[in-house]
Amino acid sequence: MMNSTDLLEKINELKKLVRESGIDAAEELEHLEKKIQAQSQTESAWKRVELARHPDRPYSLEYIHRIFDGFIELHGDRAFGDDPAIVGGLGFLEGRPVTILANQKGRTLKENMHRNHGMANPEGYRKALRLAKEAEKFQRPIVTFVDTSGAYPGLGAEERGIGEAIARNLKAFSQLKTPIVCIIIGEGGSGGALGLCVGDKIYMLENAIYSVISPEGCASILLRDAGRAKDAAAMLHITSTDLLDFKVINGIIPEPPGGAHRDPEAAAGSIKKVLVKELHDLCSRNPSVVVRYRNQKIRKIGHWNEG
Repeated sequence: MMNSTDLLEKINELKKLVRESGIDAAEELEHLEKKIQAQSQTESAWKRVELARHPDRPYSLEYIHRIFDGFIELHGDRAFGDDPAIVGGLGFLEGRPVTILANQKGRTLKENMHRNHGMANPEGYRKALRLAKEAEKFQRPIVTFVDTSGAYPGLGAEERGIGEAIARNLKAFSQLKTPIVCIIIGEGGSGGALGLCVGDKIYMLENAIYSVISPEGCASILLRDAGRAKDAAAMLHITSTDLLDFKVINGIIPEPPGGAHRDPEAAAGSIKKVLVKELHDLCSRNPSVVVRYRNQKIRKIGHWNEG
């Protein structure tokens, strides 16, 4: 089966033949070209999904230890317990004290069971909120790393108020009087990602994805066919370039050729450069002004004018 690039080359050859022979086939060729372009977009979107989920892709703690000095992890929500799916703690970024919050997946089967595949329970979001409030009190900026397919939808999570915990984070993070920079490093799935992704600046790694639902979930619910996940990925516009066009994010952080897993040090270096620049700017501003602009930015997402 030909890929979209090969098919486009064949179409160009056909166009040349049509011109030379004088046959009127412009409409048919235009229809074919649109189909090929749609296929190309589908292939591109799904390639990003595969890279975002690549088993060797660096996870949050790997970036944290490469970017920050003296990281100390803090545990517990002071209400129920500790959630290993979300890590939080303190570190230094070129001498500046920073509070770090992150989704964390497991690398092995045992670690994945411990981390619940990066899907947080309510206590994870409440731990993140506790540390964020502490950061505000001591005037430390907050950096979050987002990498989760979504919050955990289990019975225990529902009983302990997963929806309320995420909603409380959305409200609180929008009002915290301290700078917040969010980096989507892999999957940014639904409310599970939003619980850590309200900030002054939001960046995505080049091959990260950010969506209201997974492609598989969208295909099952809207397309009535779980096998059409690739089509759903293109329809959802979940890539970093899509989200930059929609002004949902502030920028894209380039990855090494082939993905961040090919050179984790280089990927971490690119993230660090962005964090240093943005925190230097945000920390020089009045906290009340930072909050006002943060709220304006949030309210502009999805805004459009008819006509």
